[in-house]
Amino acid sequence: MKKILLASDGSTNANEAARFLAHLPHRDKLEIVVLTVIEAPYANRSYPLESMIEMLKEREEGVATQTYEKVSQMFEGANVRIRREIREGHVGETIVQAAREEEAELVVIGACGRSRIARILLGSNSDYVATHADCSVLVFRAEEDDDPKRTLRIAIGYEESGPAEAALEEFADFEWGHEPHVTVVAIAPFLHAYGNSLNANTNSLKYLADAAEGAAESVRHAAPEVSSKVIDGEHVGEELVRFVEDDDSDLLVIGETPRALLGRLVLGSNSRFVLRHAPCSVWITRNRMIEGISRDAADNESIAGESPDQAREPV
Repeated sequence: MKKILLASDGSTNANEAARFLAHLPHRDKLEIVVLTVIEAPYANRSYPLESMIEMLKEREEGVATQTYEKVSQMFEGANVRIRREIREGHVGETIVQAAREEEAELVVIGACGRSRIARILLGSNSDYVATHADCSVLVFRAEEDDDPKRTLRIAIGYEESGPAEAALEEFADFEWGHEPHVTVVAIAPFLHAYGNSLNANTNSLKYLADAAEGAAESVRHAAPEVSSKVIDGEHVGEELVRFVEDDDSDLLVIGETPRALLGRLVLGSNSRFVLRHAPCSVWITRNRMIEGISRDAADNESIAGESPDQAREPV
């Protein structure tokens, strides 16, 4: 990964997102663009509010400068090139456009809080960016109880598909080291589809378990403390959310077919579900397909694109 767009408005979530990013070890030099979007208030031209609007803009630009200085300090000594952008416009649309123009590989944006209502509403800007960005998006949720000694817990949603394999590769771009505990999680909804077909279920479950363990092995060079788990569940999105809740995960990584391949204007149903219901940060990867995974494979429904009500065929 070479370029990251960090959307920052000076909020707690945005600052914590920057701090999380600053602590990710990486092999290659990163270019980080710190973007602050000023959404100018609307004024009817029949009212003399231009001076007030200019004053508000100047104040917001001052906040943006302070935000950038604070973020820059977080990256002192790191192998990064950091610069800032200040733009005006609709926040979500401007972030997506900036990511496209900058050819960013990842957008990092803060979400709302962790209350159930806030999680369902998510926040119009983070929801818009996660839905419309061409590249990968990390929607960061700050922890309520921030313990600096806490071991980072990460879940990676997995199935045998191009997007899921690409998610593993993108995750391994960063050298996570021995500290995080990582679980590759595969959901087996086909058990419900085939009812009492014991042989088919047993064979399919073993195949999926072997595939999940192979996926875990593929990222052990970047995160040695990784395990795999297969969950019997009817709805992929719901089971992933239930797992990260029970595991107290800090981050959920899921792969989604790049929009250019499907021409979709909405998130896959499972991506949308976990984004709005998971209590942790969510990393939606879309950047690339790894070698050996055909683009035809990406057209199959992925963990991110399959309807939660659709049972998967056994392998």
